[in-house]
Amino acid sequence: MRVQDRKNEELRPVKITRNYLKYAEGSALIEMGNTKVICAASVEENVPHWMKGGQKGWVTAEYSLLPRSTHSRNTREAARGRISGRTYEIQRLIGRSLRAVVDLNALGERTVWLDCDVLQADGGTRTAAITGAFVALADAFDLLHREKKIEKFPLTDFVAAISVGLFKGDALLDLSYEEDSQADVDMNIVMTGSEELVEVQGTAEKKSFSRNELNNLIDLGVRGINMLFNIQKESLGDIAHKISRSGKKKLILATRNEGKKEELKKMLSSLPFKVYSLGDFPQLPEVEETGSTFTENAILKAETISHLTGEMVLADDSGLEVMHLGGRPGVYSARFAGDGATDEENNALLLELMQKAAPPERKARFVCVMALAVPGKETQTVEGICEGVLANVPRGSRGFGYDPLFFYEKEGKTFGELDIEAKSRISHRGRAMQKIRDLLKQY
Repeated sequence: MRVQDRKNEELRPVKITRNYLKYAEGSALIEMGNTKVICAASVEENVPHWMKGGQKGWVTAEYSLLPRSTHSRNTREAARGRISGRTYEIQRLIGRSLRAVVDLNALGERTVWLDCDVLQADGGTRTAAITGAFVALADAFDLLHREKKIEKFPLTDFVAAISVGLFKGDALLDLSYEEDSQADVDMNIVMTGSEELVEVQGTAEKKSFSRNELNNLIDLGVRGINMLFNIQKESLGDIAHKISRSGKKKLILATRNEGKKEELKKMLSSLPFKVYSLGDFPQLPEVEETGSTFTENAILKAETISHLTGEMVLADDSGLEVMHLGGRPGVYSARFAGDGATDEENNALLLELMQKAAPPERKARFVCVMALAVPGKETQTVEGICEGVLANVPRGSRGFGYDPLFFYEKEGKTFGELDIEAKSRISHRGRAMQKIRDLLKQY
């Protein structure tokens, strides 16, 4: 455990308070651990002189540290008569980060000033400013839109930022000042909701870092920023639905099963979705499968994850039904041999129970129910079934679960012997996916 008893991939507690200031068109107080930043969005009905007549607007930023936002008093830059190089760099970073997701033509000849003032600094002030300024900007645009001063909502996507770093050999997310000041590598990542990078600022403070370490830090940052998007959406409420996201839409697969994730991603590869799994959202809780049917469990998982993330979610509940065992293992397929059982343990128990079953009694079927939960719409379900028989011994090393025991007579092989393309065409999951694909095309 690190400072503040956090896991390496865990954010500090994040809170965004909208409309924090009375007079600004949009404002937000963002708190990330002990870092606190007030972000205000002010609209002016003009643009810089070099933009006049261009029929488009401008978004720019100012940033400052209040004198006692730091451990010792920080002299006001106004008293020095000039801003520091650090402040100038951060202001430019905030401005271009927000402009990355603004349709300046839709804004018209207006300027939005984003004033980001740090009340308390404990690391990550610039990334917190970007994340909070986005919320303030969304509120300012919403006001202009409601007052019919602009026809089109100018935000084209979400944007947020986070710090990552290498500290004593570990990759850490969202560094506090204590960690940041001692880090071997310090990095800030700015990313849009479509997972396009706006900026990566990485510095070897104490030692150089490898390409592999760079990739790992970026992956960690992407996870953290996706968590921040969920917090932004929750804060913005209905305004979040006005933000039209460019590029591929997100689709979350409600599974942490690597075999199932790869199988589903392969089936979805031709559709224009950016596909994630629960492995990309380590902060999300496990959804307890309390339903008595595949349909109930699939709906429960899809709707729970969709509510927590605000995203489109595809969940499935599938399992093996053996007629000789009265339909068992059924909804308990993954935990047939007990909670936390491995595939090998489940298969061994099934073989033991079926040891004396004659060939006609070895009929079985795989059942898959898929549920598609879309925010604001009714959850829809489809079902896929594949009939087969149980082999006497496991055959094949492909697939997962009961695949090595499920013999598909038309192919003369178990699912554990089939390649993923062949299995996807005939499996219960493949058959359900064919129906889901028709639903997904609507989105």
